[in-house]
Amino acid sequence: MTTQETLENVEKALSEIRPFLESDGGNIKLLSVEDEVVKVQLEGACIGCSVNQMTLKNGVEATIKKYAPHIQQVINID
Repeated sequence: MTTQETLENVEKALSEIRPFLESDGGNIKLLSVEDEVVKVQLEGACIGCSVNQMTLKNGVEATIKKYAPHIQQVINID
C-alpha cells in the first residue's frame, strides 16, 4: 500500500468515526502518518475527556486498522 493510499484509507476511517465524536461536541484531525503510526489531534469536547484514551484505542484505532491493517498505533498529540 502506498503512502497516498494509506492517507486516503485513514481519512475514510476518520470520516466514519467523526459523526460520533461530533455528536459529543468533539472532533479529530489527522496530523500525519509515519511508517505504521498515525498521529491525530482530538478537538473540542474530546480534549480532556476522561474516556478519550478508550475512544482513541477502541474507536479510532480499531476503525483505522479496518481500513489500513498495517497501522500499528494511533497516537493523540495534544
